Amino acid sequence: MRFFSGFCLCNEKELFREYLEEGDFVVAGFSYGAQKAVEFVLNTPYRVDKLQLLSPAYFSYHKKIIEMNIKAFCKDKKSYIKNFLKKAGFWDERFLCDCELKDLKRLFYFDWNKIKELRDVKVEVFLGERDRIIDVKRAYEFFKEVGEVYYIKNANHFLRRDIGI
Repeated sequence: MRFFSGFCLCNEKELFREYLEEGDFVVAGFSYGAQKAVEFVLNTPYRVDKLQLLSPAYFSYHKKIIEMNIKAFCKDKKSYIKNFLKKAGFWDERFLCDCELKDLKRLFYFDWNKIKELRDVKVEVFLGERDRIIDVKRAYEFFKEVGEVYYIKNANHFLRRDIGI
């Protein structure tokens, strides 16, 4: 399996063990990594049977919201990342990796319609009901047209069940 990490993250694959299918012909990605996984599958000469997208970074933010995020990132990158990941529902410094402004811009401006170009690849999408990062309803409506969508009740962006909600 080939796994692509989320925004400013690395080695977080272990957090999603219960959802991931191991195998030579499986590609998976979490959040921003889901975008990278789609790009990889579209451009690889190798066989891929299954693409697993965990909380894909599917955004429908207004341009002003995106600009606010970019300004906040430029002003204090460390605080921005910490706040972003806490809002996503999981904060553990063991999984942090360096990232740059170009990564944040790619995160917000990715063209998800590219996924419709995939042929002969089974697509599985996992969405958390209480995801505070993406617009879950719009993501569901989009991804149900390209693959199987699994809706995890009471789960956040990291597909972890929120406690006390």
